[in-house]
Amino acid sequence: MTLFEYDEAVRESIGGSICGIDEAGRGPLAGDVYAAAVILRPGTVIEGLNDSKKLSEKKREQLYDEIIAKAEAYCVATASVAEIDSVNILQATFLAMKRAYDGLGITADAVLVDGNRKPFGGNEVTTVVKGDGTSASIAAASILAKVSRDRYMKKLAEEYPQYQFEKHKGYGTKLHYEMLEKYGISEVHRRTFLKKLTGEK
Repeated sequence: MTLFEYDEAVRESIGGSICGIDEAGRGPLAGDVYAAAVILRPGTVIEGLNDSKKLSEKKREQLYDEIIAKAEAYCVATASVAEIDSVNILQATFLAMKRAYDGLGITADAVLVDGNRKPFGGNEVTTVVKGDGTSASIAAASILAKVSRDRYMKKLAEEYPQYQFEKHKGYGTKLHYEMLEKYGISEVHRRTFLKKLTGEK
C-alpha cells in the first residue's frame, strides 16, 4: 500500500477529510521545535513524497513547494527554546503540533499524528507509529516541518556564526560540542539539554 492509498483508505473509512501532523527538531541542542499540519485534497498525488528523513535536502525543498501548492490547508508552527526549557521537549512539541492544527483555519474529520503519543485530545486524533513513512498527509507535514526548521537554523547560523549551525542544524555533533566548549551556551541553546555544561540540575 502506498502512502496515498493509506490516506484514501482512511478517508473512505471515516467519510471525510484527514489532517497529517509531524514535528522536526525534537533532538537538537539548540533552536525552536517545529511542527506542521497538512490537509491534502482527495486524489492529490505528489511524486516522490516520503518520510523527510529519507529524502535529500534538494528533494525536500522541491517537495515543500509542491505540497504548499497542492494542499487544501497547511500550517507550520513552533514552540520556543524558552518553552522547551520550561515545560520539557515533549510538551513543547505537543504545543507546536496544537498550534499548527489550530492554524489551519479548518478542522479535519480525522487527525493522524506521527508517533505513539497524542498531542491533544479529541476522538478524531489517532497516532500512527512511523507515520511519516505510512501516510501521505503525515509525510507532507514532516517535509514542511523539516524544511522550515532547516531554513530557520540557517538564519540562526548567520546570527551566531561561531556555532556553525548551518552544518549540524543544532544537533549534538562532535563539531557542535566543540563550539559549545569554545564559545559557551547562547540564548538559542536549550539549557535543559546541556545540564552537564551549565552545571544545572
